[in-house]
Amino acid sequence: MPIYAYRCEACGFEKDVLQKLSDAPLTNCPACGQASFAKQVTAAGFQLKGSGWYVTDFRSGSSGSSGTASAEAAAGSNSGTAAPAAPVAPAPSTDAT
Repeated sequence: MPIYAYRCEACGFEKDVLQKLSDAPLTNCPACGQASFAKQVTAAGFQLKGSGWYVTDFRSGSSGSSGTASAEAAAGSNSGTAAPAAPVAPAPSTDAT
């Protein structure tokens, strides 16, 4: 359920209310009783951070591992001697048509 920010235009009382999408908006201020309680437009409650996708986001189904090996390869080792993993080329076709 989303949280809506309300503000009374008569007395300035502000309140965050947890409501269903199907619930009717509140109109009466709980502080002064006036019918000037209205929803405010607010910013989203999350931010997207980071530089992009990670190797472990899209695991291939052919490896059979649970993703721990690819996560360790993506993280590298502390000594800095780990070489980056080379992409696997598909096997050449043997069909003679």
